[in-house]
Order: sequence, then structure tokens, then C-alpha cells
Amino acid sequence: MNALSIPGQALPPTPPEMEARIRDAAAKIKPHEDSFRVRMEHVLHGGMYARTCRVPGGMAFTSVMIKIPTVLTIHGNCCVCAGDRWYELTGYNVLAASAHRIQAYVTLGDTEITMFFPSDAKTVEDAEKQFTDQWANLLSRRRHDNDLTWITGVEACRE
Repeated sequence: MNALSIPGQALPPTPPEMEARIRDAAAKIKPHEDSFRVRMEHVLHGGMYARTCRVPGGMAFTSVMIKIPTVLTIHGNCCVCAGDRWYELTGYNVLAASAHRIQAYVTLGDTEITMFFPSDAKTVEDAEKQFTDQWANLLSRRRHDNDLTWITGVEACRE
């Protein structure tokens, strides 16, 4: 198995040819998004924004283009396309992630993916606009009953 990250290096930007392939996959997945049973959790605290996507096993999905560097924590069992290669991740992984990346995932078991970065945003919507120009395509824009948002200093908790 190939290591997804090497200490001191970050997940690479996505090459244009792989970006096109992932966008093709996203177009095929999009009609099925209503069946996705993911839980989104958002935290704005201390000048940081964290978004967690809790995904059941057996799902295939893609991210939007992430335009800034972030840190990813992936816990579970999944395959992820990073750069131009597929990797299998198991257990708990903390990864530096470059700007200008779009990724594809296949969950082999329940998986939690948290992305975080410094942010001066006051709302989730503003934070989303900081990390992607494709914010309207985010699953979090289609509110689900079990999503959670915590914004300290503004409101305690909204379910």
C-alpha cells in the first residue's frame, strides 16, 4: 500500500486530467445525492472553521474544488483519490492538504472526514465561500435534519 502522506509534505493539488475525471464521476453521482445519508457538523471557534462529514460505508462521492490549503482528518476505512492516485486509508489519519484539489472517495466502512482551516467567517456559508468557489454544490447547502452547527460567541448550538 502506498503512503498517502510523507512527513513534511502535503496531499498534492489535483492534476487537470484527474480533475476532469473526478468531475465526470461527480456528474454521474449527482442524481443520487438525495439518497446520501451523511451527517454534517460545522464548528466556528477561535478563528478556525472545521467541517465534519460522517459517511456510512458503501458510498462513493466527490468533493468540490478546494482552493485553499487545509488539514484533513480521516477516520475510518475508505479509498481516496489524491493527486493522480488512489490510496486506501484505515484508522485515524491527519493529513496536510494542498490548495487546488478535488478528491473522490469510496467508503469501505463508516468514515468521518474533517477539514479545518483558519477563518474569520461568522457563518458557515461565509466559511464555505472561503474554501471553494463551488459552495452552491456542497451537500451542506441542502440542510439535513441531523446536521449540527456550533458557532461560539454568536450562538450556543443549533440543531
